Amino acid sequence: MEGMELMNFQIISNVGDAKSYLFESLKASREDRFEDAEKLIKDADKSLEKAHEIHVELLQSETQGKPIEISLLLMHAEDQMMTTEMFRDIANEMLLMHKKYANIDK
Repeated sequence: MEGMELMNFQIISNVGDAKSYLFESLKASREDRFEDAEKLIKDADKSLEKAHEIHVELLQSETQGKPIEISLLLMHAEDQMMTTEMFRDIANEMLLMHKKYANIDK
C-alpha cells in the first residue's frame, strides 16, 4: 500500500484512535473521573492533529497543481475526520455538563 491509499488509511486510523479516546472520555466523565476525561480528550486531539497533518499535505499538494484523485476511501476518511471533530466538541460539552452537575450534588 502506498501513496493516496496509505494516506487515506493513516487518516482513518488516527481518527479511529481519536474516536476511541472520546468514547472513553464520555465514560470517565459520566463516572466523575474528570481528570481522566480531560486527558483522554487531549489524547484524542493529538490523534486528530496527526490526521490533520495528512489532510493538509493533501490540500497543499492540490494547491500546487497536483490533482488529488477523489475516491470513496478519501471521502470516507474525510467524513470520519469531520464527524470525529464534532464528536470531540460534544464530548467537551458533556464533560462540562457532568462537572457542573457533580458540583450541584455536593
